[in-house]
Amino acid sequence: MAGKKPQRRKKSAPKVAGVVGVGLDGEDGHTRVTRTEEMVMVGGSAETHERMQETAIRFGENLEKRGKTIHEASVREVVDLLRAAIEKTG
Repeated sequence: MAGKKPQRRKKSAPKVAGVVGVGLDGEDGHTRVTRTEEMVMVGGSAETHERMQETAIRFGENLEKRGKTIHEASVREVVDLLRAAIEKTG
């Protein structure tokens, strides 16, 4: 078997494990943390954290409408859904 090249595995497409949202404007001393199946959001003022929560809800609903979990969605789908959720929240 000398000279035989090892078989290369086909690289799988990158997948998203989850999304982290960080609010940097929290100055009131409160520690805000929210978790969903797809996201973890930390920090921010009350207003910022609420917007992150609304974004997470819309993102999760739209992912569900596609009949997918975050692990099943492509990176492009996740980015597009996240962008759309942010635009509707903002």
